[in-house]
This record gives sequence, structure tokens and C-alpha cells, in this order.
Amino acid sequence: MRSIGQSFSAIVLAADREAENPVAAAAGVRCKSLASVNGIPMIFRVLGALSASGKIDSVLLCGPPGSIVKEERELDDYLTSGQADWMESQATPSLSAYEALKSQPADKAVLLTTSDHALLSPRVVTYFLDEAEKSGCDVIAAVARRETVMSAYPQTSRTAYRFRDGAYCSCNLFAFITPQSRTVPSFWRQVEQQRKNPFKVISILGWLTVFRYLAGRLTLSDAMGQLSQRLGCRAGVVVMPYPEAAIDVDSAEDLQLVRQIALHK
Repeated sequence: MRSIGQSFSAIVLAADREAENPVAAAAGVRCKSLASVNGIPMIFRVLGALSASGKIDSVLLCGPPGSIVKEERELDDYLTSGQADWMESQATPSLSAYEALKSQPADKAVLLTTSDHALLSPRVVTYFLDEAEKSGCDVIAAVARRETVMSAYPQTSRTAYRFRDGAYCSCNLFAFITPQSRTVPSFWRQVEQQRKNPFKVISILGWLTVFRYLAGRLTLSDAMGQLSQRLGCRAGVVVMPYPEAAIDVDSAEDLQLVRQIALHK
């Protein structure tokens, strides 16, 4: 049995979803991960936060493509020095997560995040993993209340899932605590194409769940219960008190916003 307080491995998904990424184009770089936020490429901001948290003992980058890594001296040196391992990304994020998780020992807890989480900080990583371990769940996702995010950053636009007890935004942080959690990426494949459409994501849990969601009767806890049944393991969430945890970089506008926020952090 895993003991509370043990270290995690980290997997960072760092490949672009599309051949011509708009963030990369706006920043004038070869892939989105390399877009600079106040002089530091996003991928190194994420890696720095993971390292400084004290919770991570190894890192696996899934992407960027090897052809890009070889031409990016700073990233190539980082990998060559052994500070992180690297593997080629797969066709979709869920397949990348599946293959990356397969490379980790089954009894090793894993944190999964993305390289465009440019506002990730050590306190966000530490808070999430500490709360995830206390939850007693197999797999845990980080969310933030929409009101928390919008009150701090009203200029941002975030997809929100609206439940009876409030609206929540995803934070691109996932903890796989137990071996049972390793089945989750195959389920993720069913929903990744609908990630910006809360209704279609909820519909995967069944039509009764949809009706309750549309009627405003479904709580976040109810949804996690339904999801646990579909997954065959205990799924839960950690509600993050940090609004920046819900802000990643999906567009050129997001990049400008993150640059502004980072100036004051």
C-alpha cells in the first residue's frame, strides 16, 4: 500500500494537437511549448514548478517531436543532463497519456499535466498532490470554481461544467494514485474530442445523468460517483483555491493574458 507523503513521477504532455498551432505561430516558435512567458518558455516554467515543489522525483516529457528537441539547444541539454526523460508523443493526448503511464511502475503515483500550464507554481503542485493523497481516491482531477477564476481574472474565457453546487473549470492536473487508476486514459479517449463541450462529456455518463445535469440537479459529487462506476475505480476532485491553476494557453489571447498575470506573480 502506498504511504501518504511519498514522491510522485510527473508526466508532461508537450506536443501540439494540430500541425499549425496558433499559439506557436503567434509566438514565432516551432511548437506551443516553446512560447515564451516573460522570457521563459512555457515548458521550462512547468518543469521548474514541478522541480521546486519537492513532490516530484522524476519527469517524463511526452513530446515535443524529436526533430524539434534536437534543434532546441536548451531543451536538448536539459534532457541530455538527465533532468527529465523524453518519449515521442502519440496521435492524441489520451494515447500519449496511455503510453506514458505504461512506462511507469504500476505502484508509482503519477502526476499528469501539460506544458501549456504556464502559471503552474510549486504551491499549486504541492496543494493538489497533498489533497489528492488525502482523498482516498484512485484518480483525482484538479478543478477550480468558476467564480474563483472569474473574480480574479474576469478577462479570461474558460469552459465550465455547471452543477447544482456551482460551476467548475478544469485545471489540467491529474493524479493517478493506484494501479487501478491506469485504466482511465482508455476512457479519456472517449471524451477528449468533446473536451470543450460539457454537455457531450456528461452524456458519456448516461442519459439519466444528462437529464439531471440539464435540470440542474446533478452535483459535482454525483458526477464523480457516476464516473467512478464507469471507470471501475474511485474518481474524485480537488477544488483548487488558486485561480491561476485553471488558466492554460489554448490561444494567442491566452498567451497574452498569461504573460500579463506572470508579471505580477
